[in-house]
Amino acid sequence: MIARILGAIALLWAFGFVLFLLALPGPLGDVKTDGIVVLTGAPGRIDHGIALLQRHLAQRMLISGVAPEVRPAELAAEYHSPPALFACCIDLGHEAVDTRSNAEETASWVKHHHYHSVRIVTSDWHLARARLELGNTLGSDVTVLGDGVPNNPRLALLVAEYNKLLLRRAALWLGIGQ
Repeated sequence: MIARILGAIALLWAFGFVLFLLALPGPLGDVKTDGIVVLTGAPGRIDHGIALLQRHLAQRMLISGVAPEVRPAELAAEYHSPPALFACCIDLGHEAVDTRSNAEETASWVKHHHYHSVRIVTSDWHLARARLELGNTLGSDVTVLGDGVPNNPRLALLVAEYNKLLLRRAALWLGIGQ
């Protein structure tokens, strides 16, 4: 009996994992939002956010989770962007260290600017949990759109991210860590 229950749980997990992989989102396209939020981490995220901002698809951009010692001029040079773009329109968030604190840092920034819509830019495999966290933190007053940057993660990273997503959904459903 226990073996059948464990087998059914494993089968449900595997089916959900396949759905997770099939539902990995791609780039959002030319949809305008009030703000853009880029979560630091994998390559391509900041480049993508800067390109969106330069196409005037948002008023401002937050890069969340930047190391405390990093300055705007350094990022402008690294990403071959005009320093004026960083001076006028890009904020660096130095407080976040994980996805939950990215959501808290982002929510504070969104509220400060009175935004009603935000595009979150992160890796395609990370987007579901990032949107879950941000949506939970912001509530229903702000529209959160996902913009997935394609990556080629290892299977172990995908499994870990799927498990984190399941655990976080369960925690929120149970009212833990709200």
